[in-house]
Formats: sequence, structure tokens, C-alpha cells
Amino acid sequence: MKNIIKILSGNRITRLTVQVADTQGKIEKGLMFVEKLPENEGMLFVFSRKIYGGFWMKDTLIPLSIAFLDSDGEILKILDMEPCKGNECPFYVPKISYRYAIEVNLGWFEKNQIKEGDYVKFD
Repeated sequence: MKNIIKILSGNRITRLTVQVADTQGKIEKGLMFVEKLPENEGMLFVFSRKIYGGFWMKDTLIPLSIAFLDSDGEILKILDMEPCKGNECPFYVPKISYRYAIEVNLGWFEKNQIKEGDYVKFD
């Protein structure tokens, strides 16, 4: 199922269509084996509580940017991640606790002038 979220940046609202990963299985699979992600689409990871940890790109075929959000939807950190097909893939750790994460095509946040401190509204 796809949902639309709104990202508030200054006076601008940017809409993003997301698939929701809200179960352990969906979270672990993420965007593995996806060959192409449409321009204004991504994946929203929803954790049952705040967590501290990172993401890895094992079996992910496309470069991604990821935003880590707190419980209020504030973007705390944005990182860029490279695809990894082997077994020794780096972890991308924001070094903060977060409740949500959003993965999009590499550079999407920058291209849309979305930055740390902006807010995501979940409808």
C-alpha cells in the first residue's frame, strides 16, 4: 500500500509517495532488489519505539539517501548510501535515536531543498 506524506520546508510543501515498512519483515527487506525507484517515491520505515542503530545496503541495487526522524517528524539527520551486493556492506549510522526513516533516490532531499530541521507530516 502506498501513502502520501508531506514534507514541510520553510513555506514549501513537498509531497512524497511512500511504501510503508512497519513490520520486522518489511523493515528488513526495505528496498532490496529494487531496480528503479520512481522520482517522487520512497519507503517510510516505522519503528514501534525510538531506536539507535543504522541501515545497511545489502542486496540494494540503487544508491539512496535516507532521512532519520524523531517522533514528531523532525528530520534529524540525512545520509547518502551506496548499493552493496556483497556480504561485507557498510552500516550507515546516524549516531542519534530515531523513530522513523525515509529512503529515497540518492540526492532527492537536496534536489528538493529538504534539510535537517524540516518536518514530515503523516496523513
